[in-house]
Formats: sequence, C-alpha cells, structure tokens
Amino acid sequence: MNKNTKLAKLLRFAITFAVVSIALFLGVMLWDNYMNSAWTRDGRVRADVVMVAPDVGGLVSRVSVVDNQFVRKGELLYQIDDVRFHHALTAAEAIAQTRKAEYDMKKHQSFRRNGADYEVVSAEERNDAHYDAQIAYAKYEEAMALVESEKLNVERSAIRAPSDGWISNLLLRKGDYVQAGEKRMALITNGSFWVYGYFEEHKLSLIHIGDKAQMKMLGTKYVVKGHVESIARGIADRDNTTDGRLLANVNPIFTWVRLAQRIPVRIHIDNVPKGLKLSAGMTCSVTIIPNKSDQRSAHKQ
Repeated sequence: MNKNTKLAKLLRFAITFAVVSIALFLGVMLWDNYMNSAWTRDGRVRADVVMVAPDVGGLVSRVSVVDNQFVRKGELLYQIDDVRFHHALTAAEAIAQTRKAEYDMKKHQSFRRNGADYEVVSAEERNDAHYDAQIAYAKYEEAMALVESEKLNVERSAIRAPSDGWISNLLLRKGDYVQAGEKRMALITNGSFWVYGYFEEHKLSLIHIGDKAQMKMLGTKYVVKGHVESIARGIADRDNTTDGRLLANVNPIFTWVRLAQRIPVRIHIDNVPKGLKLSAGMTCSVTIIPNKSDQRSAHKQ
C-alpha cells in the first residue's frame, strides 16, 4: 500500500512536471514567435484610386453610371451640358472664316503690289503689303487655335473613365454644377490592389524585398499570397513639428511607455483565392516568410 501511494505521488509529480514543462516550452515558443517573427495583425488592403474631375465646368446633364458599377476605359461616366460649348465653337469657327478671308485678301493685295511697276507702287508699299499679309496669316492661325480649343471643350464635356475599374461612393447627381478640376467621382482601378502591412520597427531586419507573404483576411478562411515589393523609408514624426518661424518645436514631456513605431511594408498580391472579393480598406494579418538565404545570413550574424 505504501509503495502504491509513493508510486501514485511520483506519477502525479511526473505528470505535473511534464504539463508545466510543455506549457513553459509552448509559452516561450509563442513569445518568441510574437516578438521575433515578421508578422503583424495591422494589414490593410489598398488600391489605386483615380479622382475623376472634369476639365471644364458646367451643369451635369446626365450621369451614366451607378454606385459600385464596373466600367471600362473610355466609357461615359457623366455629361456636362455642352450647349454653351457648341455655341462657342460656332463663334470660333465664324471668326476663323473671317480671318481666313482677311488673309486671302491681304495675300492677294501683296501679290498685286509685287507685280506692279515700281513707278506705280513704291517699295515701302510693297513691304507694307507683305507684312499685312503675314499679320493676317498669324491672326488666322490664332483663330484656328481657338477653334481647336473649343472643340476640345466640347469633347471634354463628356467625362469618360480613364481606366477599367469600379465607381465608388457616387454622390454626383443630374443638375449638380461642377467646377473645372473639382473632384466629384472616385474610380478604383481594376488590378491595382495591394497590401500595406504596418510592422514594428525592430522587425524590419527580418523583412527583405522579394520575401513571400501570406495575408489572412479578417474573419474569413481566405489566405492571399504575395511578396514584399518595397519598404517605406519614412513616416511622420509627431514630435518634430515646426513653429511659425520654422524652428523645431520639441515636446519637453517624455512618455515613459514607448511603443515601437509601425513602418509600412508594401506587399504585391500574387494570387487571390477564388471566391474572395477584395475591397480597399479590408484588414488582414500579414506573415512574412523569409528566404532561406536571408535566414542563414541572419543566423550567422
């Protein structure tokens, strides 16, 4: 009975010791993975967004798209009322015709004076006629440039998609007045999605351009694969602002708890799983898988 009791105590001790050892080992491994592995929960899907703005101003006469619609390059997005532009084009063409008639007249007069006898037309009159014809031609060229400009205004009153993509957050309506250069529509470019992973600064030594990356999308089973494209070389320094005289404004208060800065790492998306629809702004966890050569060099150091 004594031996059985001692054996039971020894067995309980061995089991407890094994469980504690395994727990400590797993805890150390998890801590090392958390602190010294190149991963972050702070990943964001980004995309190239074109801020569509008209080159001319006027009333919107037609909106040809709806919110979140996919459009092709060159497809009409919205139309600015072009009646005024057509009137301006007609006026410019009339001016050009007048200038052309004036140039033809001046050229004919110059030709006649050059062919007349010197006793009838003096050399000064010949020169004046020649320069009048040149001036008339320059005015005609100016009028033709105005015609081309008005044609361009008519053409650009129709705002078209600069690339394939999706219309986002459409608030423009028929009857709105838009100014030239005013951004009134956003277009998310197709095929331009990428990921920004914000890594703690002490983990940057583990990351190299070309390393493979895996992005686990938040709340889903999807894993997106990619590779490191570039690493940001600077972020804003909140403690290094300047005053009105461009002198450094140094904060005299030191925060005792210092958190590691987050540096953006741009990740190119290589493969999107079937069934996953990416949207700019989605969050994900990013894990970097270093190349074996990088791991060996880091181990030697």
